[in-house]
Amino acid sequence: MANPPDGLPVYRALTGPDDSAFCRRVSEALALGYRLHEGPAVTFDGERVIVAQAVVWDAEG
Repeated sequence: MANPPDGLPVYRALTGPDDSAFCRRVSEALALGYRLHEGPAVTFDGERVIVAQAVVWDAEG
């Protein structure tokens, strides 16, 4: 598939608290055919860990 499904962008930056919901969002993107772009960024907002993970569409995958 040359383009992501459902009109999704080729590049996505997923962010959120480091919890199971965030992990599911990344896993769903990978299952669609995205691939990780580098490693995640992690910070602490004073209450919880916040994660950002970039994914890019793998047109050949």
